[in-house]
Amino acid sequence: QVQLVESGGGLVQAGGSLRLSCVASGRAFSAYAMGWFRQAPGKEREFVAAINYSGRSTYYADSVKGRFSISRDNAKNTVYLQMNSLKPEDTAVYYCSGRLGYSTTATEYDYWGQGTQVTVSS
Repeated sequence: QVQLVESGGGLVQAGGSLRLSCVASGRAFSAYAMGWFRQAPGKEREFVAAINYSGRSTYYADSVKGRFSISRDNAKNTVYLQMNSLKPEDTAVYYCSGRLGYSTTATEYDYWGQGTQVTVSS
C-alpha cells in the first residue's frame, strides 16, 4: 500500500509559477512510476505528466509541454511538478498518482493522493 499526499497548490496570477510536491509513504517508492493528473470542474480527469521509477524517462501532455517539469527524489520519497508560465486554463485540482510501470492513463494508476487546488487568475 502507498499513501500519497500533495502540497503546493494555491492561487497565482497568469504567467506565474508554482511547484507541487507529493510525498509517498508505505512500500518502496523507488519502484513506482509516478504521474500527475488534473481535473477541472465539469471535466474529466486528464493526464499532465509522468515519470518512470528511476526518473530518467518523462512524458508530458501537449498542453503543458515546455511549461511544466516533473521530477523525483527517491531519497525523499517525493515527486515534484514545477509549473511555469501558468495560464487560467491550468486551473484544476491536481492529483499525484503511482503505479508499477509507466502509463499516461488514469485508470491504470493504483494509488492516488487527495489532490491540491491550483487556481490561475487572468
